[in-house]
Amino acid sequence: MHVHFVNENIGGHATMHAHIRSALAGDGSSISASFFDVPPRHGLERLAGARIPGLARLDADFQPIRAQLARSLVVRRHLSGLREAPDALHLYTHNAALLSIGHMRRVPSLVSLDATNRQNSLNIPGREPTAFTPATVAASVPFEQRVYSAARRVVAHSRWCADSVLTYGVSPAKVEIVPFGITAPPEVPARPERERPRIVFVGTSMERKGGWRLLELWRRSLAGTADLTLVTLEEVPPAEGLEVRNDVRPGDGKIEAILAEADIFAMPSSIDSFGYAALEAMAASLPVVAVANAALPELVADGETGILVPPHDDEAFAVALMDLARDRDERRELGDAGRRRFMERFDARKTTAALIELIRDAVR
Repeated sequence: MHVHFVNENIGGHATMHAHIRSALAGDGSSISASFFDVPPRHGLERLAGARIPGLARLDADFQPIRAQLARSLVVRRHLSGLREAPDALHLYTHNAALLSIGHMRRVPSLVSLDATNRQNSLNIPGREPTAFTPATVAASVPFEQRVYSAARRVVAHSRWCADSVLTYGVSPAKVEIVPFGITAPPEVPARPERERPRIVFVGTSMERKGGWRLLELWRRSLAGTADLTLVTLEEVPPAEGLEVRNDVRPGDGKIEAILAEADIFAMPSSIDSFGYAALEAMAASLPVVAVANAALPELVADGETGILVPPHDDEAFAVALMDLARDRDERRELGDAGRRRFMERFDARKTTAALIELIRDAVR
């Protein structure tokens, strides 16, 4: 069976598909897989999705749906150009399929997503919801509903996401929950004993992922107790106890080494719908301090594998980091529990096998 995977290819989508590729390569199944990663925005696509000054501040420029339609047009052209139709299509996310309903009806198709546009409208980086936001969402709903209707299965990453999918009138029998995982290291090396624990943060954008807030919290409350490693592409002024890694790229193996040397993983972002960084930390037996937002409570078990704090509560976030920095035994206990939870629920070999079985069922 030949399955064609279409990747919307924004945010953490490249990481997700890298782990699907890895899991498929190692499972010895009869699946023949091909992949299409939508290229970065340029030219007319970038222009179609551009923000309109003034209106963007009010969330009244309909930028999200314009960008989604432009990107889905790229996908439709790609599918129309395939020389031979696959046996099944896997489309990630639903927004990549907005203009490909005809292809979905001709080929058994699954749509996977980590959040609906109703949920995304509350988490767009740099754009606060306003009185105009409901109108922006309403413009996308008919397109989304057509995608969900044409799909044989709608695969949500989390219960949080699945509950939102159901508000679109989708039959519960069509909705499945598969928390797409990552490839786990076979074993976790013993952590070095050190006087000062090391906190690690991972985020391409410091602003989007809460990195600047974390840095300020560390300077104000934690610099005398713990060191901090920032894995980011942005430039950050140096300071004693602060390490900045600008040389890490997806798949190069460096992040695994960084996590193996760390003691606590900090995830201050309030925009992540799922949170692959948290899974990477759990796979490395790190306790996770994260914001209790979106699907994060389904990944990190509060008090068992890490600590969850309310959104926008910087004081609670700092206290959680401080408590773990002072308690080596608790760090070890939470980290080990996180590794076990990861292996049970989020190992890419298991989650990809579950996805493939849903695809087989759709084809049948």
